[in-house]
Order: sequence, then C-alpha cells, then structure tokens
Amino acid sequence: MDKAPSVAAPFAFNILLATDSYKVTHFKQYPPDTCKIYSYFECRKGKDDKFKEVVFFGLQYILKKYLSGSVVTEEKIQQAKQIYELHFKQSVFHEEGWRYIITKHNGHLPVRIKAIPEGSIIPRGNVLFTVENTDPKCFWLTNYIETILVQVWYPITVATISREFKKILALYLHKTSGSLDGLELKFHDFGYRGVSSQESAALGGAAHLVNFQSTNTVAGLLMAQQFYSCQMAGFSIPAAEHSTIISWGRSREKDAFEYMLKQFPSSPISIVCDSYDIYNACRNIWGDDLKDYVEQRNEDSMVVIRPDSGDPVETIMKVIRILEEVFGSTLNRQGYKLLPSFIRVFQGDAINLLSMEKILKALKNEHWSTENIVFGCGGALLQKLNRDTLNCSFKCSYVELSGKGLDVYKQPVTDPIKGSKRGQLTLRRNPDGIIETIQEGKGNPEEDLLVTVFENGNILQEYTLAEVRSNAKLQMLTC
Repeated sequence: MDKAPSVAAPFAFNILLATDSYKVTHFKQYPPDTCKIYSYFECRKGKDDKFKEVVFFGLQYILKKYLSGSVVTEEKIQQAKQIYELHFKQSVFHEEGWRYIITKHNGHLPVRIKAIPEGSIIPRGNVLFTVENTDPKCFWLTNYIETILVQVWYPITVATISREFKKILALYLHKTSGSLDGLELKFHDFGYRGVSSQESAALGGAAHLVNFQSTNTVAGLLMAQQFYSCQMAGFSIPAAEHSTIISWGRSREKDAFEYMLKQFPSSPISIVCDSYDIYNACRNIWGDDLKDYVEQRNEDSMVVIRPDSGDPVETIMKVIRILEEVFGSTLNRQGYKLLPSFIRVFQGDAINLLSMEKILKALKNEHWSTENIVFGCGGALLQKLNRDTLNCSFKCSYVELSGKGLDVYKQPVTDPIKGSKRGQLTLRRNPDGIIETIQEGKGNPEEDLLVTVFENGNILQEYTLAEVRSNAKLQMLTC
C-alpha cells in the first residue's frame, strides 16, 4: 500500500487556506486580460424583511486579526500547495501568484477595502464595504478573500438583533418611566455556552456590547479590549445557578438564599428561585422568612429574583404580584407601579424579541413600570441566526479588462431579489437625509460615506468601541 504523502504541520492561520476551495481555481477562469476585480458586501433588501436596518460591526476584527501585515510566507505557500494538491488530486494552486505577493509586496495583500464607519445604522440594500485589488496582477485576490470577509455577517447580525431588543426596551422603559435611565444594563448576554466556538462567543459577545453593557460572555469583553480599545465593555453581578442552590438540598432552600445574602451584603445579587416552587420562594421565603434581611438592602444591594422555567408572561406576572403583596409598591412619575428599590425581577428563560415584548406589554397593561425587570438572552441572541437572517451577500460589480472598465451584475430571472448592483459604488446621504447607494460610478466621491480602512496590508482607520457605540446609539425618535 502506498504511503500517503505528508502534510506540513498546521499554522495558526494561513490566509491561503481561508477560502472556499473552489476559489483556488478562479485565477484560471477570469478573462485572460483581467486586471481589476471590484466587489461589494451588502445585506440585501426583500419584500418581507423583519429587520429594516442593520448595525455594521466586526470588520475591524477580521482585518486586524487575519489580513493585516505580511500574511503570505513561503512556508504558507508550501503548506497550501500540498493541501490543495491532495484535495483536488491535480495541480491547480496559483503558486506563482502567491509568490509574486511575497516578492512584490513583502507578503502584504494588495487590496483596498472601503467601509462605512463601524456602528453605523444602514438601511437594508445598501453597500456596506467594497474590495478591489491594487495590483493588476492580483485581480484574482479580491474574491479569494470573500470567504473570510463575509464572516462579518455574524457580528453584524448579532449587533442588529441586539439593537432590536434595545428598541423594544427603550420604547417601554420610556413610556412607563419617562426616561431611559439604566437602559444599557437592561439586557444581559447569557449566550457564551450556547455558541459554536470561542471565536463566535468573542464576535457575538462584542457585537451585543455595541448596544448594551451587561454580559456574562467574557470572550466578548476580551475582544472589545484587544480589537476595539475598550478596557471594560460590560458588567455583571454575583448570581446563583441551580447547582449552588440545589446542593443545599430541597429542605434547605432558605439557607441557600440566606447564605448568599450574607456572602454579598453590599452588592446586587441575582438568585435563581425556581429550583422547586418559585411562588413559594417569593411568598414564604423572600416575603416572610428572609423579609427583614431583604428590606435592609437598597438599590445598590438589591435582590434580583430570577424565574427560569414556565410560561414567561404568566410566571413573571404572578411573581411580580406576589412581590407586591409582601413588599408593597409605589407609583413613579408616570403613574406606573414600582417595587421597592431593594428588589427586582430578572427573566432570562425563553427570551426572544416576541416573548420580551409580550412580557413588557403585560406589565404595562397592569400598570407596572419596565424599571422592575431586567432581561437575559442566550441562544436567540448569539446562535439562532445565520447568514440568511439579513441576506448577507458579496458580489462582483465592476471589472477592468486590458484597462477598460466594465460594469457587471447578476440578474436571475428566477429570483429578482438576488439581482446585484452594477459598477463602482458610493454610499451617500441624499438631500432628504436618506442613505442610498449610487451605482455605475456615478457617485460624488466627496459625498461618499465609505472610508478606506485597509490598503496593501495596512489598517488605515480604526474605531474604538466608544465610537462604535456612539454611531449605533438610539435616537429619542425611536422611542
């Protein structure tokens, strides 16, 4: 039996291998006189889009981590050559083209990327970034790196969904309290364990932090620190889980609660209370056995009651009624009821955009302020989504053949929505204040909202998380 050829030891990352493998053959497929390929990324617009606008976020991470600097080396060429020969069972790898990038460009990628500022809120159907080669011999490179660039769909989608949660919360908080105080801490990321990888946790966790400052996803904090210059992007409080409660045994649930009160006397604490009977816990343990302890606390050391099972609306409404029975309530300046400042409710089970709005509507209908509740979310925030959620697409729109420009496009007769844009693109805000994409090279460069962020291996524009958050902030008109 023939011995299988050996493959070079894996590198931490190899840009030559970070592509859909069929793209390796594309340098042989473009017209022979091609000297430029220009492509763009958008979240396509459809008739029944659930999300009408998107939050642009995450490209900076991809550029800094994977594309900047001398990313092409002889070792990586040899590794890629071996892998693709085994993969295709023939020699189709563009070894000469990659080696040219080493000799001519010192391993830097000769491409230019223009993008809208991160955190920008852009209506669906507009260009978000463009990519073009800067060396005519490297025309094939533009769409070779499509694969890794399109992975920006994930942080864009998480940031967009997170902002939709924020819109709903802002609407009800403003209606029932008259302000948006504390909005950034009203929605907590519980998604770390539910995502597919550490990198997903980092990207998704940081994307959520564009809109909020409440999280348990440490990977997102680290990404915001390393790639967006934010020393600490999110916060949390001591919180129980079922293991820390049930380890005391069913008969000692009160002891478990009391012990936590004593362990964290001056901090807010979140305590899961549905291990056995959430209603008994609220009425008899918190509202009787431990009532004196709870009432000695204040806004800075509040007890946060967390249901974690049952119908979210029904459970929350019953819990908050019981807490009112035992601790009382007051009216805020909008005439909505408030529990005492030492006790609040947290709902983190079965939360999505629909269920959260149902809870907030039910609370409002019974004259409860949104100030009484905080929400958490895991899978629906970081995992129950895909590239089609926002219809993210990367398409070629302009080429140059022997130096002559040609606007190109696709227009499938079977699916008009998949039609693509034509020519070189600019993004502008028109006289009516509406953001629009100008096609076919007809835009005014002075109006262009796209900024050159990457050129020839160098990062030319960086954004801090503070700048991203400022770009993504809600306007009061949203409320």
